[in-house]
Amino acid sequence: MAKDPVRVLVTGAAGQIGYALVPMIARGVMLGPDQPVILHMLDIPPAAESLNGVKMELVDAAFPLLKGVVATTDVVEACTGVNVAVMVGGFPRKEGMERKDVMSKNVSIYKSQASALEKHAAANCKVLVVANPANTNALILKEFAPSIPEKNITCMTRLDHNRALGQISERLNIQVSDVKNVIIWGNHSSTQYPDVSHATVKTQGGEKPVKELVCDDEWLKGEFITTVQQRGAAIIKARKFSSALSAASGACDHIRDWVLGTPEGTFVSMGVYSDGSYNVPAGLIYSFPVTCRNGEWTIVQGKLVGLDNLIDLEPAQEISLILKEKLG
Repeated sequence: MAKDPVRVLVTGAAGQIGYALVPMIARGVMLGPDQPVILHMLDIPPAAESLNGVKMELVDAAFPLLKGVVATTDVVEACTGVNVAVMVGGFPRKEGMERKDVMSKNVSIYKSQASALEKHAAANCKVLVVANPANTNALILKEFAPSIPEKNITCMTRLDHNRALGQISERLNIQVSDVKNVIIWGNHSSTQYPDVSHATVKTQGGEKPVKELVCDDEWLKGEFITTVQQRGAAIIKARKFSSALSAASGACDHIRDWVLGTPEGTFVSMGVYSDGSYNVPAGLIYSFPVTCRNGEWTIVQGKLVGLDNLIDLEPAQEISLILKEKLG
């Protein structure tokens, strides 16, 4: 029996990440090859014509799983009935802007979208924040959507997780699918900490630790970490555009594992609400190793190995400052 369609919202859908993301969703990359979807695409009024062009292309692609497309600049229409919300839209940091200036802009954007999601989204809607600064934007969204369960608001560090997997696979000249259990601690920013302490590689003789196979602590503690941390900037330098394709793929991976579950023995990195694990203050959005089952994520315990200064409080401090300014 055919499944009922799942309504998936993508904000900023006319942008570069949105343009890469919506065909992946329509093809079943995010929710599975047998799950019909109805796409809700939201963007700002100046992008309305471009957004309509994306809708035309989705129609032209004739995706069998795509059962409908809502393309709109109205936030209420976009959020009504959605089961999954991928928040790609946000105000980007521009040259000369301080982080608090970006925060202030994003408070306005996310207040509107959070209110619409809270009032009009389907029950138990899952929210993924992609727009940078992702951890802080997720906190802002939660502030203005208090009735959405805190376990339902996450931010993406899967792109960084995938980047770490990719670096290991290239270093060892192996298939990336044979590498698992890297961890991204912290924020989706240059302050993150990519960790391979528990990462393994599938070999003919069984799983072996990445550290044993790489056998180069200097690389693992130096170039590997900085490459993952600064990969986004390197891609902008090379492409002259941000990493839209890999970000879209990471968003699909994040939602797919959250909804359908992580493979046995595998954990992934997600920015989630801290429950105090690893001494990260409760209520902070922070990237942890997690497993997923039955649509719920669980922080994996006991994976911290000799890592200091993992806690970056900047998002919590930022949101506190900006909300005080905005809300008086």
